[in-house]
Amino acid sequence: MSIFEMTMLVCFGSAWPFSIYKTYKSGKNEGKSICFLFIVLLGYLSGITHKFLYCFDAVIYLYIMNCLMVIIDILLYFRNARHEKADRQEVRS
Repeated sequence: MSIFEMTMLVCFGSAWPFSIYKTYKSGKNEGKSICFLFIVLLGYLSGITHKFLYCFDAVIYLYIMNCLMVIIDILLYFRNARHEKADRQEVRS
């Protein structure tokens, strides 16, 4: 287990709850990039795969936790996009 890998995941992971909260409360996707979210998700999935195939240790749980938070942020992004689209159509009517 690498203390540096663990520290990186804790630092990155500490930012996701704030992002999720902001996305949820604002109901808007301003400043969000779905492409960025999917790239980060791919990175976490790659880390999980590496842990399963080559170096299984407890750090995998940090990867999984971060991965789940990114998935939540992605789901909120699509929820907000749907709401924003409905709002735009309502304004046109």
